[in-house]
Amino acid sequence: MDQRRAETDCNTGNSPVTLYGEFTVTGNRKVRCAVSLTERDLVVQRLTSAPVGRNKVVLSLKDCVGCRAYREDDNADQAAYVSAYFYPLKRRWMSSGVSRQRVEHCFRLAALQDPRANLEEAEKWARAVRERAGRQQYLRDGVLMGELSRPCRMMLLVNPQSGKGQALTLYNNHIQRMLNEAGVPHTLVITERQNHARELVKEADLSQWSALVIMSGDGLLHEVINGLLERPDWEDAIQTPLGILPGGSGNALAASIHHYSGASPVSSEDLLVSCGFLLCKGLVSHMDLVSVHLSSSPRLFSFLSLAWGFVADVDVESEKYRHVGAARFTVGTLVRLASLRVYKGKLAYLPATKDYSNERGLRNNKTLHCNYQASSLSPASLLCRQSRDSPCKNTFHNSCHSNNSLKVRRRESTPSKSATKAVPGPSDSLLLPLEQPLPSDWVVVQEEDFVLMLAMYQSHLAEDLLAAPDATLDDGVIHLFYVRAGISRTALLRLFLAMEKGTHLATNCQHLVHTKVRALRLEPYSPKGIITVDGEVVEYGPVQAEVHRGLTRLITG
Repeated sequence: MDQRRAETDCNTGNSPVTLYGEFTVTGNRKVRCAVSLTERDLVVQRLTSAPVGRNKVVLSLKDCVGCRAYREDDNADQAAYVSAYFYPLKRRWMSSGVSRQRVEHCFRLAALQDPRANLEEAEKWARAVRERAGRQQYLRDGVLMGELSRPCRMMLLVNPQSGKGQALTLYNNHIQRMLNEAGVPHTLVITERQNHARELVKEADLSQWSALVIMSGDGLLHEVINGLLERPDWEDAIQTPLGILPGGSGNALAASIHHYSGASPVSSEDLLVSCGFLLCKGLVSHMDLVSVHLSSSPRLFSFLSLAWGFVADVDVESEKYRHVGAARFTVGTLVRLASLRVYKGKLAYLPATKDYSNERGLRNNKTLHCNYQASSLSPASLLCRQSRDSPCKNTFHNSCHSNNSLKVRRRESTPSKSATKAVPGPSDSLLLPLEQPLPSDWVVVQEEDFVLMLAMYQSHLAEDLLAAPDATLDDGVIHLFYVRAGISRTALLRLFLAMEKGTHLATNCQHLVHTKVRALRLEPYSPKGIITVDGEVVEYGPVQAEVHRGLTRLITG
């Protein structure tokens, strides 16, 4: 095997070559390749008489999720193998967009007589690829994002009934393999009832886990966040990094994370692969949470949205179309447009000052970087033994029931009407009890007839609805939208069609109002109706909310 180090190499750009070798391609030993590893790329050059440019592949290490060395079970084969796994952005056939697509490169190392020496050489290459892939720095809005400690251990909660009921199939087809390729051990937990995840994280020993990952719609993450904030040690618990993989019909937060990464819009399984890639990279950002008070129920926390009126009705009424997946919202919108309603109530808010909305919190000015350990995972640290496509051995197999329900939450604890009553989670500094008058610095909306009220804290309301295009994970504001009564069905439909691309704010719709706030209060006048928090139905009646900046952490890649 010819190996050398070089300060520069014209075939690999400006980055110096740190490892060089000539190997055969697995599956075709007649094909030899020169492989060069730089700080930024893995360059594969076929050794043929053809022109260089037609036979060279340059793979960016930013797209690499993992690399491993191994030997085949055949004892007669003295060779060792190196497999590197990449998910670059590529244009699909007959498609104008790009999406992440799996690319595996596998090489055979057989230059030495001793099979152990061949394996040691293969492990050196695998380790070097992982180290350099891990050293790729990610800046977002000028801030270096944090990184999960390595080796990490993930608890992956799956709701098997979410969306079209295909979450487990999607896990088996994509996520299990991706996590194995990335060398991330994980324990699969299948939820079996409503609030199962909430109960589990309230009692779990979180020291066992580097992250909690949810594969479902947005409802399961809502359970997990509220379970963490109900713990006595909530201040530490809510700092456990959270991951989201789209497995439901809404998948709004997953679409938001993909959007924040700067990638072109995708949907369905392409969105799942994108979020799986970002999860494997293990980069962590802070995320806002919103404290929500209802009239007679304990406080809850929200990560996505608070809705009343048209949007809330569509979210609930479209449940009957769940079998069509994300298209349920389109169908529900058309059905609700046919019988457009007006909702009466009082809306007020505390505006976000320009200085507050633009400043970056002290938390975000600090680098969250944890030391990346690129050494191979030891067998003792693995919760799921790695293999190329072997099933996870540490799975809690539970019976499969939906944990999504449209019923209003009822708890056995004593209700409290006071916003200042001691409850788990951070205290609210901007909210008075619901029965008290609003402070003088709040703005009261003059209109009392609405078509919808929507409070958003992330960019997407669904996979294909870019509701708050300028939102970020931790901007510290609530993006408040409301549509006044008087809008025509046609104009409202145009508004939602424009929302698919995030251009609705440029339509100059006279009935649409958008403002950024730090807190809000809504008092519906009608005795019956629907209010949703993160797409989940809550107690109907007066509600108020306050944003808490960067309260939790999210794996965003």
